[in-house]
Amino acid sequence: MGLNSFLRLAGTAATSVLWGLQAHAAEVDVAVVFAVDFSSSIDPEVADLQRNGHAVALTSPDVIAAITNNYLGCISIAYFEWSSPGNSRVVLPWTSICGLEDAEAAAVVISEKGDTGLSRRGRRGTSVSSAIDVGCLLLDQFRGQAAKKIIDISANGENNDGLPVQRSRLVAASKGYTINAIAIPAENENPRYRLASYFSENVIGGPGAFVMTTTDTNDYAAALRRKLVTEISLNVAPLFHSRN
Repeated sequence: MGLNSFLRLAGTAATSVLWGLQAHAAEVDVAVVFAVDFSSSIDPEVADLQRNGHAVALTSPDVIAAITNNYLGCISIAYFEWSSPGNSRVVLPWTSICGLEDAEAAAVVISEKGDTGLSRRGRRGTSVSSAIDVGCLLLDQFRGQAAKKIIDISANGENNDGLPVQRSRLVAASKGYTINAIAIPAENENPRYRLASYFSENVIGGPGAFVMTTTDTNDYAAALRRKLVTEISLNVAPLFHSRN
């Protein structure tokens, strides 16, 4: 099924997704889709946090060691940005990472082409359900073999646009995909409400799913690095908020 047909079935009238994807076949330990929030609530500071955080984490010694010391020594990644239904953009199509050189090349693409938060017109709400749906489609299109297939969501808000997120989670889990998340809480987050708890209860799912949160803006890259090491290392059990 093409992307436009998929989104129409989801009730979306139009799509601004830019794909340009080519067939990608590889045998890897893990295939990870980075699904990064660029909704209207993402200001330049948070956009830089996400874009640069992924670039820094991906090239960190801990992540490179986790990749190269695994069974096959390679992972595949794709990176896309999402907001309301029909508003998604692939920044990095499926790319194999088998060492530092590959990771650095991917990090340059993410850093140079990722969202800056400077133009937020028309992005409207935060559709986590659409993020999961597009992540599923990307994993469906991955033509290689991977021991784990993961949708890795980064967001600063709950699902407030599009279809109910629980439906999308169930579809992803039924395909054997894992949905993990990193929550970016607001600086003035109500102590009685935790975004990480919302993600744990409503968003993450599949085998070994977990959610992480940041303690402050300076902790994002470190939290993402720990998250990637856990995802990539096939013999490491999650140590975070998890859902069976």
